[in-house]
Amino acid sequence: MRFFLAVARDGSLSGAARTLRVEHSTVARRVAALEASLGVRLFDRLPRSWTLTSEGEALIAPAERLEHEALAFSRAATSATSLQGTVRISAPPAFASHFLVPQLASRIDRWKGIDLDLVGEVRTANLHRGEADLSLRFMRPGEPGLAARKLGELGFRLYAAPTWPERAHADWRFLGYGDPLSDVPHQQLLARMAGERPFVLRSNDLAAVHQACRAGMGLAMLPSFLAGNDAGLVEMPGADWPLLREIWCVVHPDVRRSPRVRLMADLIAELVQENSAVLV
Repeated sequence: MRFFLAVARDGSLSGAARTLRVEHSTVARRVAALEASLGVRLFDRLPRSWTLTSEGEALIAPAERLEHEALAFSRAATSATSLQGTVRISAPPAFASHFLVPQLASRIDRWKGIDLDLVGEVRTANLHRGEADLSLRFMRPGEPGLAARKLGELGFRLYAAPTWPERAHADWRFLGYGDPLSDVPHQQLLARMAGERPFVLRSNDLAAVHQACRAGMGLAMLPSFLAGNDAGLVEMPGADWPLLREIWCVVHPDVRRSPRVRLMADLIAELVQENSAVLV
């Protein structure tokens, strides 16, 4: 049923496979097995998509009710367990790799017995569907029914390779974010500053923007933890930065009672607070 819902929501085998983190052949096999057991065709197989049949449409609501109960059971089981087990954390990729991992490594004795599953992703993990136990985000969550704690702030500044301050402002070129990050506040500030001057590169990968900036391709708004101590970059002058983003830790209330989830949430909060000067 989980595979059925994933295909129904994504509209394709490949999309469902990415969501479920399995091969698309596995998705097709599971859906076919469900259809065989029910004796009902649930999807019309089109060249580029799978669309629900009328019989499939009729099963969406009861399938979602079962999904809701199964996820509630899983969260209750997690909250009742000990410090041993897996904690899945969703976080922005560069923050996960360049800040969180080094900091957690220095405190590894604090989380013995926990198998950490760290997922770097620009999208927002759906905690109601159990896609993560903890989600670290750079904005206050808007979904109902979640518990959130503000951990601190993250500063973004304008950086460039050392040769750029000598160039005329009219000749500046810029490096920006592509979808789905094109509307984040620091990108909007950079777009206003650029005006009619060109963006020579856009990417949804902050590490790619960082490397392009180091290579002298143009100017970019980068987080302080990534660029502040980079000898290959200089901070460009301006009165509108640092632009501060809030760092939030978000959990589902059922999972928050888990000892291991609570331990990791408290440890991450501690790491952010201890490194506030580096982050802003």
